[in-house]
Amino acid sequence: MPTVAVLTDSTVGLPETILNNLKIETVAYYIHRGQEVLRDLVTIQREEFVQWMKTARFAPTTASPGPADYLNAYEKLAGAGAEDIISIHMSSKISGAYQAALIAQSLLVERNPSLHVEVVDTRNAAMCQGWMVMEAARAALAGFPLSQILAAVKKMIPISHMVQTADTLKYLYLGGRIGKAQNMLGSMLNIKPLIGLENGEIVPLGRAHSRNQAYQQMAEIVVDAIGKGKARIAYVHVGAQREVEKIKELVETKVDVVESLISELTPALAVHSGPGTAGLCYYPVEK
Repeated sequence: MPTVAVLTDSTVGLPETILNNLKIETVAYYIHRGQEVLRDLVTIQREEFVQWMKTARFAPTTASPGPADYLNAYEKLAGAGAEDIISIHMSSKISGAYQAALIAQSLLVERNPSLHVEVVDTRNAAMCQGWMVMEAARAALAGFPLSQILAAVKKMIPISHMVQTADTLKYLYLGGRIGKAQNMLGSMLNIKPLIGLENGEIVPLGRAHSRNQAYQQMAEIVVDAIGKGKARIAYVHVGAQREVEKIKELVETKVDVVESLISELTPALAVHSGPGTAGLCYYPVEK
């Protein structure tokens, strides 16, 4: 265990091998499916949940971990030898995780005043948040102090971006996360919406008449942002592996990608995105 521990939410969607290799601690979100209370990637896994969603007759809901969940995780990390913790969370505009972690941080001061915790609102989600977590964990393993790790993560916040598409915005609407994409609801017949996150809030980025056209637009958005520079890109999906492989092939003929991975959204995010969602999370890498 490095002296700086890295903690985040289950919703980042990082592959298990990366979580283990980089010593990243996660706290699971809650999913309420009727009378069932499930824990993201603990009592419900991706494939099972996606199959259920395809025939579901009602919409499940989600809840972020509570202060006690984060407090327990912080104390577990302290018990394993951590001296400092960086706690990295989904946008506070679409989740209560950041606020819950702040409460846990304040409670920790009373119980373990020597442990320093920095709580970060990424103003993003999924693998945009995941890239920040990975970079923080790599820096922690390399022995960098908390102050430098925190500065590096904060530098990534305004330059990390998500673009995704789906056949419907129904799931975002039902889950109350649709944000500024609300005005696209009335015109979605035979249209593929492109949405993203801007300053932590879901926003419309465009619309296309087919998935292939949507993927072309995604590639153009990345090219415009990266230019002749380099990027790290995660291709994200909900039960749509073949679709993100198409996006990957299209994007990487146009952009110099120094690192990439494919990540399936966890059940707690699939609730809001829906089966068939495909997109990417990217950020430019300094030359």
